[in-house]
Amino acid sequence: MKPINILEKFTKFSKNWHPHQIAVVDDMQVILAKLKGEFVWHSHEDEDELFQVVKGTLYMQFRDRTEVVKEGEIIVVPKGVEHNPFTKNNEEVHVLLFEKLSTAHTGTVEHEKTQTHYPKI
Repeated sequence: MKPINILEKFTKFSKNWHPHQIAVVDDMQVILAKLKGEFVWHSHEDEDELFQVVKGTLYMQFRDRTEVVKEGEIIVVPKGVEHNPFTKNNEEVHVLLFEKLSTAHTGTVEHEKTQTHYPKI
C-alpha cells in the first residue's frame, strides 16, 4: 500500500501499444500505455474499457463517429462496442486504462499489435 507515481511509471517503458500493468483492484487492472498512430478495430464482448488521457489528445473512432479525448479527460467504451483508438500528427499519447483482468487486448481480433501479456511495472 504505497502511492504509485503514474508519471514516473511512464518513464519505465517506451514501446507504443504495449500496455503495462501498475495495479490490480479486485478483478480490475490499472494499465498504462503509450499510443502513437492507429491501432486496430476491435471490441470487448463482456468488458467495458475506461481510457484516461494523461498526456496528449486521443481520438476514439467508432463506426458512426470519432470522439476527441483531451488531456485530463476520460472516455468509457461500453462492452460490445467496436472501436479503434488513434493519434494524429505523430503525437505520442499517454493513457491510463481501467479494465477487467479478463479483457483481451484486441478482443477476438488477432493482429500484429495484439499483446497477450502486460508486464507489471
